[in-house]
Amino acid sequence: MKLYDLSQPLNADCSFWPFYPPFEVKYFKRKSEHGVNAQYIQTSNHMGTHLDAPRHFVTAGKTIDKIPLEWLYGPGIIVDLSDVLDELDVFTPEMIEERAEVRDGDILFIHTGWHKYAEFGESPDEEKYLHRHPGPHYSICDWLLEKKIHIWGVDMVSTDHPMNLPIGRFLGKGGLEHWAKVRAQCEEKFGGSDAVDELFPPEAYQ
Repeated sequence: MKLYDLSQPLNADCSFWPFYPPFEVKYFKRKSEHGVNAQYIQTSNHMGTHLDAPRHFVTAGKTIDKIPLEWLYGPGIIVDLSDVLDELDVFTPEMIEERAEVRDGDILFIHTGWHKYAEFGESPDEEKYLHRHPGPHYSICDWLLEKKIHIWGVDMVSTDHPMNLPIGRFLGKGGLEHWAKVRAQCEEKFGGSDAVDELFPPEAYQ
């Protein structure tokens, strides 16, 4: 059996969701003054390597402590799409199945290569990492349900495509201008406004 450590280092450079409190650690006791060293840690839970509990999306959903341990381990597969994904690209279930045999109930991880643009990566680029990452086609939801996949993950800040994220809201002031820029980049990439509306229909996304 091979084990993979997916943990990001917890420090001020760890990736966190825009507009959420970042990771902070500081001393509140020092040995020279108090005889001991002690630190204070403050952070949001939506940062670094983490698992979204159902409560993140559903008011009555399970909190992380209510998720059965049996859900968190088991057979899994890593599907490498890093050679076919660029800024704002869309990956589909068909692309995943062309690369690997995903079995019912597998734990699924998609390797996009986008972690290299994180603050801790080899080519840090905050805007590219947060706002121009690839993402799945909306058909991924039905496919995941059909495959009985209850855990899946990516090496990006979100499993969603940027066009499925409320960019204008979480960026605060100036966000709508940024959203317009992302929309324009998608229209150029995918062939115009109609093509973008077809690829990202409002009813298919949050």
